[in-house]
Amino acid sequence: MSDKIAAAVDALNAKLDGADFDGSAKFVIEGEGAIVVDANGARASDEETEVTLTADADTFEAMMSGDLNPTSAFMSGKLALDGDMGMAMKLGSVIS
Repeated sequence: MSDKIAAAVDALNAKLDGADFDGSAKFVIEGEGAIVVDANGARASDEETEVTLTADADTFEAMMSGDLNPTSAFMSGKLALDGDMGMAMKLGSVIS
């Protein structure tokens, strides 16, 4: 697992602590790997989920730090989405 994926898993788990997220989503960080988020938290994995969100490392880091709103990233084309838009919105509200 890359250092960026490990740091991203830690950041996502911190944001998810105490949150009510009952779906499944996957972040694909281009050139780094994938992270699955579900009711059990975040972990490095590439399993099937309800929605897949793809971004480069800079975009993902900006979303995790709060410098970039996930909805804005999607609307500007920096974040690609494949699957359940409602699940993506639910995750976005948890991590922003």
